[in-house]
Amino acid sequence: MMRRTLAWLGVIVCLVALSPATASADNPIVQHIYTADPAPLVHNGRVYLYTGHDEDGSTYFTMREWRVWSSADMVNWTDHGSPLSVASFSWARSDAWAGQVVHRNGKFYWYVPVTNRATGRMAIGVAVSDSPTGPFRDAIGRPLVENGEIDPTVLVDDTGQAYLYWGNPNLWYVRLNSDMISFSGSPTQIPLTTAGFGTRTGNANRPTLFEEAPWVYKRNGVYYNVFAAECCSEFIAYSTAPGPTGPWTYRGTIMPRQGASFTNHAGIVDFKGGSYFFYHNGALPGGSGYTRSVAVEKFTYNADGSIPTLTMTSAGAPAADTLNPYVRQEAETIAWGSGVETEPASEGGMNVGWIENGDWIKVKGVAFGAGARSFTARVASGGSGGTLELRVGGSTGAVVGRCAVPGTGGWQSWTSVSCAVSGATGTQDLYFRFTGGSGYLFNVDWWQFTA
Repeated sequence: MMRRTLAWLGVIVCLVALSPATASADNPIVQHIYTADPAPLVHNGRVYLYTGHDEDGSTYFTMREWRVWSSADMVNWTDHGSPLSVASFSWARSDAWAGQVVHRNGKFYWYVPVTNRATGRMAIGVAVSDSPTGPFRDAIGRPLVENGEIDPTVLVDDTGQAYLYWGNPNLWYVRLNSDMISFSGSPTQIPLTTAGFGTRTGNANRPTLFEEAPWVYKRNGVYYNVFAAECCSEFIAYSTAPGPTGPWTYRGTIMPRQGASFTNHAGIVDFKGGSYFFYHNGALPGGSGYTRSVAVEKFTYNADGSIPTLTMTSAGAPAADTLNPYVRQEAETIAWGSGVETEPASEGGMNVGWIENGDWIKVKGVAFGAGARSFTARVASGGSGGTLELRVGGSTGAVVGRCAVPGTGGWQSWTSVSCAVSGATGTQDLYFRFTGGSGYLFNVDWWQFTA
């Protein structure tokens, strides 16, 4: 977890002092840990986002687990924790690098690259779950395919045929069987031609722009291969083809080099009538090419199906929906957080913890309608508790409610507290501000308003 050091606090304070908008922006979409290599999946009205996790202070790609997030509105993201790690594969040694999840046969298949302990080479493993949030388990107990290359992506074509693509420095594909955990035929190398993947200068060993991180999908009969181009630093480019195996034609740049990370990695989905481009950068304090953060932009395809050039922003994507405060909402559903972290909760899921005086959480686009009259939260405190303030208009905006949180005798000893609410009407951003004495105050599991 991203433990808050004095240096971290100093950077945050400076950011707030220099530009309040920067501290409350919606990109990167996760602020309490470093995330990388986004792989979105749309399922049952939500976007599930699968990411890697760069460890704090990394000076290499130090990654031990994968994480899952989800959203119904593209601005508030629920932390589902880590349902898969290197340790989930008994044959793997290290390197929880970029993967992707696809849904088929009522199950969710997660294709990931890890280092095979026996050979010391990168291999592609596959994990399976009945739920998009896991837990996931190794589906076959061995590598699905191994040739020392990385970055798997999977396309399930309209015909029902599934394809696994992967590669760095080459680009490969294999036809997956309908069980999604085996394949037919042998891995086939896709010719990396300059017509198909652009021209790189000054590197005779790699004449094309293709570097790594393919993301293959189909839209309106056209196959797209979005990839990280020409390290280092990388930009995002793409090619298209009339079929899943080519021939590919280079189409140009999507996202130029930018963002304080020398790598980038893209994922694209359509959701609730919009198209969304996920990527990573080094925008958080302490961010770098080894401590990255996932962000998202909304875009519109050009009339000919081409993808416009996109620029990283701190504002992120606009809300695709509103949030209903009158049903139970997980406390770890966050648009922006300052100071807080998350952890597994004893009552299931995750909870917000490590809360200190002055920390806050923003929840965007909360649809209060005619108005809320009360608020309930599930809380726990191994200390003396504190106060959960409900504010609108900003983290120091108007107070619409205050709930006293008592000590409960343990950080996972849960109780429910309620308080009256006045002035929470219409659709607006809600801020939870936490106040109290020194040290950690309390944890929050979930919350709900009453109309």
